[in-house]
Amino acid sequence: MSIKKASSALISVFHKDGLEPIIKKFQELGITIYSTGGTEKFIKDLGVEVVPVEDVTSYPSILGGRVKTLHPKVFGGILNRQDNESDVAQLEEFEIPQLDIVIVDLYPFEKTVASGAPEQDIIEKIDIGGISLIRAAAKNFKDVLCVSSMEDYSDFLNVISEGNGSTSLEDRKRFAAKSFNVSSHYDTAIFNYFNKNHDIAALKISETDGKVLRYGENPHQKGFFFGDFDAMFDKLHGKELSYNNLLDVDAAVNLMLEFKNDEPTFAILKHNNACGLAQRSTLHQAYVDALAGDPVSAFGGVLISNKEIDKATAEEIHKLFCEVVIAPSYSDDALEILKGKKNRIILIQNEVKMPEMTVRTCLNGILLQEKDHRTDSLEDLQYVTESKPSKQDLEDLIFASKLCKHTKSNTIVIAKNKQLCASGTGQTSRVDALNQAIHKAKSFNFDLKGAVMASDAFFPFPDCVEIANKSGISSVIQPGGSIKDKLSIDYCNENSVSMVMTGTRHFKH
Repeated sequence: MSIKKASSALISVFHKDGLEPIIKKFQELGITIYSTGGTEKFIKDLGVEVVPVEDVTSYPSILGGRVKTLHPKVFGGILNRQDNESDVAQLEEFEIPQLDIVIVDLYPFEKTVASGAPEQDIIEKIDIGGISLIRAAAKNFKDVLCVSSMEDYSDFLNVISEGNGSTSLEDRKRFAAKSFNVSSHYDTAIFNYFNKNHDIAALKISETDGKVLRYGENPHQKGFFFGDFDAMFDKLHGKELSYNNLLDVDAAVNLMLEFKNDEPTFAILKHNNACGLAQRSTLHQAYVDALAGDPVSAFGGVLISNKEIDKATAEEIHKLFCEVVIAPSYSDDALEILKGKKNRIILIQNEVKMPEMTVRTCLNGILLQEKDHRTDSLEDLQYVTESKPSKQDLEDLIFASKLCKHTKSNTIVIAKNKQLCASGTGQTSRVDALNQAIHKAKSFNFDLKGAVMASDAFFPFPDCVEIANKSGISSVIQPGGSIKDKLSIDYCNENSVSMVMTGTRHFKH
């Protein structure tokens, strides 16, 4: 039978918010309620009759509440097949009540982990009875409807009210799918807690917050985003973010993390790479100089700041067509100006914990790696040439290195006075990347005399430092590690170019 009239329900929940209307509806419909512990008390306090599970099992809650519902008379009432004569006969033989509805949620394991609680408290939040009840009820969806989360209380109340106590097979199967989503996510969280060091070479990912995008990279591709976007950003204005917007926002956020606590810094990104970046004493000047890095590519870009955007900066931004603006905050005047373009997406970035690993599909499998958390610093530098970089050079070298780390390989970044002059991105040859950067910098009238160059990997030949020197670049930062490092060092010594090595490669494929 696809339509089933409910006569009984088991309720045992941790979260009771929103439960009262359901209990009152059960009372109205004459549905017998079975319950345990705190939920039983909650129901009694509402003045609604409830049957303690202990009266069914003839067994008390034991082990400090660890064992309450794990009993054949409970699971028999859930798992019996009502179209199976033997099952029905055994219910009568052992005086097992039929349970048509199961409302059970799980201990808040993830929240307990996130709170920094001691391990014993975390272990106690690994639900045993709840997860078993959910699996049993969802498995037997032909006869039982399972509600596994307080988020589904409203949906369930509508179903039971419209059906006057009856549910359809379609509804029961839909709630079963929701229940297995809850149970699989819960088990994934527990496994990942125990496997936080990745001692077991297994990958388990579960995201329950999903959003259908208009399309993927192109209109003929479907696109989805799984994650808690609203925790990371407050969206103040603008159209819905697209798949490509989200990729650019991700690149922007990761780049700006390198400058989080620095002086006012502004970046403009296009296709996951920065086309403008500058650090100044005021955010207004940082934006103006970031835009000067490539005012052509900035059209339709993603803009990000490490400081509150003020009115003067907003007035400059408003002159540019841009897709997204990201900042930790905005002045009221700035926000009013930026909202002048109805489709412009305005985001406030909140403090959230970022993933420690990066994941991407590869061939018929998945690649997983730790994020590149290493940022080159003055303490890392090896001074390998006779000529040493000046204080200004050192500041520019670190500035360029941070940007280089977040630019597609092969890459060369040219900077001067904490401003991106140009970068060569995603080239198959490091020489091509350098030539692209030089050509681009000169096309926007940058004087490269005294500029610095950063490379994401070592130079196998001295050709790059020679080309750089002839364009006016006076200082270089690179990882080193080539068996022919000496060739580049010798060229620099012969031409009074300073070069430092970091010992760390920053490929970004």
